Amino acid sequence: MSEPPPLPYLRAAPAPAGPWVPLAEMPLTVLVGVTGVGKSTALHALQEALPDTRVLPDRREITDAVILWPLAGSPVTDREQRFRLTAQYRAAHPGGMAQALGSLHGDTRHWGPAPVFDGLRGLDEVQYAAQHFPAWRFVALGAPDPVRVGRLLGRADGFDRVQAGAAQDAQNLRAALAALPGADAVFSPAELDALAELAGAGHAPEDILAKTRIVLSERRQYDPQAAERHLRALAPGRALVLDTVALGPAEVARAVRDWVGGGRV
Repeated sequence: MSEPPPLPYLRAAPAPAGPWVPLAEMPLTVLVGVTGVGKSTALHALQEALPDTRVLPDRREITDAVILWPLAGSPVTDREQRFRLTAQYRAAHPGGMAQALGSLHGDTRHWGPAPVFDGLRGLDEVQYAAQHFPAWRFVALGAPDPVRVGRLLGRADGFDRVQAGAAQDAQNLRAALAALPGADAVFSPAELDALAELAGAGHAPEDILAKTRIVLSERRQYDPQAAERHLRALAPGRALVLDTVALGPAEVARAVRDWVGGGRV
């Protein structure tokens, strides 16, 4: 078994006294949302507007070190395999990423008193965090699933990998999309038509199929609408919920900046 990926200035319990404080007790600002909703855009804007903001290792890094390494003992790059292993972790730890993050201690000499974390997903994680970590505040970002597929196609992130199967041509792409597990529960026939038509905009059919598989795999694990409903029911000032389609990137950035910086939208 290889060594776990390092998490600089973070430690699992028990941690030394002094500047090492449980993240569970710190007033974290936590971004909430599934892949492709615009969290990276919001985070970048927040860092530009509030340059003293310290950002914890992101969800991917915490997952690698705290969740996947104990289960697999080696790096896991395929997105669907990662979803399967994180589901296995959640079977024993119902708080999922919230529980993993809350188990760590941070060195406040590096992270400061109120860092930011990107991010949580789904009702179980949000519910656990809101209940167990009362100092945490949440910024939830949402976008429809077809929009998320389009954003994944446009961002060229090497992490967005799945085994796409046999290469698809434009003629049979629509049928292949409809055959994906869970496609009929997430996408309407018209939305599947629109996804297939993305091939005409220059996207490779196999890329469209792969990115749609990522969205479907994630939706089998997390319900973003349920998470948003729970956050909206929290006490005023504890959560900000934004639609990243209705609001452009600049508007999202301004809303997050004002809210985190002390204002309230």
